[in-house]
Amino acid sequence: MKKQSPVLLFAVLSSLLLANRALAHDPGLSSVTIRPCSTGLEATLIFAINDAAQLVDLDSNHDGIVTQAEFGRGQAGLEAVAAAQLLVSLDGKSASPVSVHSRLDETKNVEVYLTFDAAHFSAVEIQSKLIASLPLGHRQYLQIQDSSGRSITEGFLSAAADQARALIAAAKAKDGVRETIGSFVNFLVLGLKHILTGYDHLLFLLGLLVVTRSFVSSLKIITCFTLAHSITLAVATLSRVEISSRIVEPLIAASIVYVGVENLLRGDDSKGRHLLTFGFGLIHGFGFASVLREMGIGGSGPGGVALPLFSFNLGVELGQMMIAALALPITWKLWARPTFIVRFAPACSAIVALLGSVWFVRRVWMNY
Repeated sequence: MKKQSPVLLFAVLSSLLLANRALAHDPGLSSVTIRPCSTGLEATLIFAINDAAQLVDLDSNHDGIVTQAEFGRGQAGLEAVAAAQLLVSLDGKSASPVSVHSRLDETKNVEVYLTFDAAHFSAVEIQSKLIASLPLGHRQYLQIQDSSGRSITEGFLSAAADQARALIAAAKAKDGVRETIGSFVNFLVLGLKHILTGYDHLLFLLGLLVVTRSFVSSLKIITCFTLAHSITLAVATLSRVEISSRIVEPLIAASIVYVGVENLLRGDDSKGRHLLTFGFGLIHGFGFASVLREMGIGGSGPGGVALPLFSFNLGVELGQMMIAALALPITWKLWARPTFIVRFAPACSAIVALLGSVWFVRRVWMNY
């Protein structure tokens, strides 16, 4: 019975090696923002490049990288698909876009802009058939705004629920409160789900905690990681600092390799480890920010950013605390066993380093 717990921990870490899609962001997210404009109605769609490539063939040479030239060749096809599959009705009458244009931005997100001509309308209905053409489980963050830019309706569309309706006329105060609460809960759940399915972020944190033997050192590590990624999550979401995912993702994998190797070399010596955690936490924050950026949060400035940013980050922190509350008591109990110290702790650290190396290779040379 005494040997089962270390073996169990070893098996849990080993199972992570088999995860097929261990990415630092959720690839099944896009966004659509609907707002009145001077000529009628404007819709803005934002996709991660990999999702846009599911709608039309943007990667013409199939090397896993979409260049500006390749995007230019597939641009008209993408715009045609967006115009045909984003259905908009104004006051119950179907509306067709009078203009469509798109661009590939510097962060490798695809933005598609559609304008609908309408002199007067009070109600808008939207159906996004685009979701059916995207991978199973894809979600689209919808925000319908009034003429002042205030959110009237927001939520997540899916293949099973791809329609929404809103009145553009000023909403009642109680409706605004209800929408605010709904938005808070939506982004809280999104942050919680992101950290619990973000295998690389979790492995980085577990790699740090597996060699900590006291509450104080664990608290320092978790606190520094939280502060660091909260800083870069905010500045990246607000576009104050932008770093390409082609740089961020390999660096996240490299941080995991470093932690695993350092565990093997230093053992349970936690001196200065919280400072190391802070430095790497800054990198992980850019990874977290990719989720909000892909949904268009912060893309047009600070307006409407505070609530999604706060609730998403809170969800991430709750997820971290859940993992720490589960992992730390087990780890501390295992440290009391000589077998764990001699064999299983180094084995777990080796698995951390190995898995980080696999991710690093895939993200640098395979763009995955």
